[in-house]
Amino acid sequence: MKRRFLLIAVSSFTASIVFSGCNNNQNQTSGNSTTNITASPVQNNQQKEVIKVGVWAVISEDILRYVKDNLAANEGLDIQIVKFNDWIQPNTALRDGEIDANYFQHSPFMKNASKQLNLNLVMLNPGFLTPLGIYSKRFKSLSEVPQKATIAIYQDRSNGDRSLRLLADQGLIKLKDNVGELATVQDVAANPKNLQFRELDGPAIVRSLDDVDLAVFSAGLRLQAGLQLQPLVQETLAQKHYAVGLVTLQAKENDPKIQKLNRLLVDSRVKDFINQKYQGAVLAVF
Repeated sequence: MKRRFLLIAVSSFTASIVFSGCNNNQNQTSGNSTTNITASPVQNNQQKEVIKVGVWAVISEDILRYVKDNLAANEGLDIQIVKFNDWIQPNTALRDGEIDANYFQHSPFMKNASKQLNLNLVMLNPGFLTPLGIYSKRFKSLSEVPQKATIAIYQDRSNGDRSLRLLADQGLIKLKDNVGELATVQDVAANPKNLQFRELDGPAIVRSLDDVDLAVFSAGLRLQAGLQLQPLVQETLAQKHYAVGLVTLQAKENDPKIQKLNRLLVDSRVKDFINQKYQGAVLAVF
C-alpha cells in the first residue's frame, strides 16, 4: 500500500513538473515570437511610406541621408535618394512621376525652370544656403584685380543673375537701373575694370580656376570638388532667398509624406548637423 502510494505521488509530481515545463516553454515561445515580430526589420519596412527624392549636389544628399538614418523611421518614412548628374533631370523626373520631390534648387532657379519646362513647381520650407563666393588662385583680395581680368560665372539664367548681383554688391560692376528679374551680362551698365566674362556650367567654373583670374561659384561646388580654397568674399544670410528647399509639383504639396519630410528637413537636429558638418560653408536658414 505504501509502495503504491509512493508510486502515485512520484508520478503526480513528475507530471506536474512536465506540465509546468510545457507551459513555461509555451509562454517563452509565445513571448519570443511577439518580440521577433515587433523587432523584425521586414515588418517595419512594410509599414513605412516610401518617398523618392531627387538630388544633384552632395550637400543635399548628405542632409537627406542624415534625416533618413536618424529621423525618418519615427515618422514612418523610407527615404529613397535618387541622384542625378545635371540640374535638369530632377525636375523632369518630377514631371514624369519618377520621384515625389527634389531637394537641390533655390526659388529663383525653380521659377525659371517652371517657365522653361511648363511645370507648376512649388517650394516648401527653404532649408540651407550654399553661399556664392568670388574665388581666385592668383589674388588675395579684390583690390588686386587688374584691368581686363577674366572671370568665370554661371551661364544658366538664375545663377548667372546671382553671380552678377554679387559682383555688383562688391562694386566690380554696376547693373542697369531697369534690369529685369534675371540680369544677364548684357545688363551690365558699368564695368570699371573691363572684366572679361566667361559663362560656364557650374562644375566647369571650378575646373576653370587655373585659366581665369576670378571665378564665381557656390560653396556647394567647392565642397563637391574637394577644393581647399577660401573665397575672397561670399554671400551672407541676407541672400537667403537663394536657399535650397524641398520642391514638388503643386498638386502634390499637401501629400502627407511630403509634408512629413518637409517638417523633418527643418528640424533643429538637422540645423545642428549642418552647423557641425560644414562649419559655416553651408548656412541653415530655418
